[in-house]
Amino acid sequence: MAFDPADPAFVADPYPVFAALRATGDVHWNDHLGLHVAVSHAACSAVLRDRGLGRIWRDKEPVSAFSAFNTLHRNSLLENEPPTHTRLRRLISAAFGRGHVERMRPAVEELATGMVESLVAAISADGWADLLEHVAEPLPIEVIGELLGVPVADRAKLRPWSNTIVKMYEYGQAPELAAAAEDASAEFADYLRHLTGRPGLVSDLVAVRDGTDKLSDDELVATGVLLLMAGHEATVNVVGNGVLALLEHRDQWDLLVTNPALLPSAVEELLRFDPPLQLFERTATVDVTIAGQDIAAGTKIAALLGAAAHDPAVVPDPAVLDITRTVNPHLSFGAGIHYCVGAPLARIEIEAALRALTQRLPGLRPAGTPVRRPEFVIRGLRALPVC
Repeated sequence: MAFDPADPAFVADPYPVFAALRATGDVHWNDHLGLHVAVSHAACSAVLRDRGLGRIWRDKEPVSAFSAFNTLHRNSLLENEPPTHTRLRRLISAAFGRGHVERMRPAVEELATGMVESLVAAISADGWADLLEHVAEPLPIEVIGELLGVPVADRAKLRPWSNTIVKMYEYGQAPELAAAAEDASAEFADYLRHLTGRPGLVSDLVAVRDGTDKLSDDELVATGVLLLMAGHEATVNVVGNGVLALLEHRDQWDLLVTNPALLPSAVEELLRFDPPLQLFERTATVDVTIAGQDIAAGTKIAALLGAAAHDPAVVPDPAVLDITRTVNPHLSFGAGIHYCVGAPLARIEIEAALRALTQRLPGLRPAGTPVRRPEFVIRGLRALPVC
């Protein structure tokens, strides 16, 4: 069974397809993607951790048409392996370390509370409102805008840039979407080059750059863009996918309302149940074997993170949403050296949104049909009407 990532039925619910694939093997060739895909938790974990596999960046072609996009990714933490990756991660982690994301929790909770009040007001005025518009989308934008030092008046630009650039990660994207991603990459890069004098992470990274080990201008900008795309897309889609899942499993929503101590485990379960990133590619740097499948040097294999999250070998009753799970070995933030550096902040944002929603709107209900984004790799919603 070779799934088509452009099939709307598959995008709507890929998990039964993953289960069917997993029943016949850990690794499969997919003609539509042009690579092998790992579908068991063990195989996905091996893909993410095996040092014979790496993130080997290949410029989008024609190179002359994608100068900005390629420059951002050529200099990105995510698209490099040691020793470059080790150096970039150490410098970026140092900049994060001065603030420690935990100190941001009160500010994030205050932001979430205010946004839920906006949702309440919209529901009161119109009888319903879009949870993505009022909470899921603006929360990570405000947090990342503050982190990067983006003026409040400019933060509305961040979401369109992120949403446009990440469409390049889908398979078989239309030429006009690829061109728009290049334009957005250039605009965002130019914008970040003008932020170096403002308080925020960009300035922190400039300070790091001015030390004995320096970030180049391109590395600095690539880091800012990565933080927006990875941080924003993860949070907005976990909140959207997660609230939808809770409302579709009413007993779990009600349990969270009555027992807020379950918020940390609820966050992990929502990350597992419907992950925001479904596929993560790696390239063999030497001949390797993953779950019995030989992968020749120079060829790609992808971990299907949603398939790993629903593997009954590591998650009992994986199709059941259970916010009381205490053992939850999901791979939604990756694993190995590419484990998401922003995972602690994303968890704080998701928990803050859920806390504010369950406290202020315990009777929250769907108010129409959710609208799902048509892409497979980045899994999320376009709209979630609630009342």
